[in-house]
Amino acid sequence: MYDPSHLRTFLTVAQTLSFTQAARRLGLRQSTVSQHVRRLEDAAGRQLFSRDTHSVELTEDGEVMLGFARRILEVHEQATAFFTGTRLRGRLRFGASEDFVLTRLPEILEAFRYDHPEVDLELTVELSGTLHEQLAAGKLDLVLAKRRPEDPRGEPVWHDELVWIGAERLRLDPDRPVPLIVYPPPGITRALAMEALERQGRAWHVTCTSGSLNGLIAAARAGLGVMAHSRGMVPPGLVRVPDRAGLPELGRVDFVLVHGHRRTSAQSAADALAAAILTSGDRLHRR
Repeated sequence: MYDPSHLRTFLTVAQTLSFTQAARRLGLRQSTVSQHVRRLEDAAGRQLFSRDTHSVELTEDGEVMLGFARRILEVHEQATAFFTGTRLRGRLRFGASEDFVLTRLPEILEAFRYDHPEVDLELTVELSGTLHEQLAAGKLDLVLAKRRPEDPRGEPVWHDELVWIGAERLRLDPDRPVPLIVYPPPGITRALAMEALERQGRAWHVTCTSGSLNGLIAAARAGLGVMAHSRGMVPPGLVRVPDRAGLPELGRVDFVLVHGHRRTSAQSAADALAAAILTSGDRLHRR
């Protein structure tokens, strides 16, 4: 009833919320992407997206279809691998930034390990800047991390806005330096936060430095200051700092997948994990 190619296209559009970006990612024409979605909607007898010239959003039926589409494709891929005898093997060194500690990335990795039990998956959790350095040094095969908007490296998983967050009761004194909670260098959000304040001419001082997201969250919940964070992944117990605080805009940030430049025995496994993340990437920031 549901064509796997149509389901893959649907998941990509649902993740990017853009027919243009989905077409680019899938290597298809935009008209083909629209045709796949239309045929899937015809098969389901429901509208899966509400769209106009400016925006694309999932309908309630589209949200339900997300779960079905993932499960159908997972079973389809398992059957294909079983009957073709193509089993992935090898050691795969995967790096994920601290941003994903509290997301559903473990579910994606668990499903990948279930589908490919003979892949020896090694996970490194670090700052995005550190992961990029380790990838360049050949110490990792695949990285899921932040990048600066002007950085051309990697395949975008999604784009998000950086916002200031802190404890709900926190009040900032406009006459005193902004208390900052930051990752150590080479943290990307650290650099973007400090650059934004310096452009505004606003004084700041660091009240907490931690390489652990949980450490930063604990400091923020204690009211020690504010931190720059992805809008789509604001941790529980913290809120966006209101505009009246006068903090500068931080701009957007890209979350990307980057492959190592060196061909290794884990290349096929890295490609498979990248495909799994791109297919299910909306689960990393969708509540």
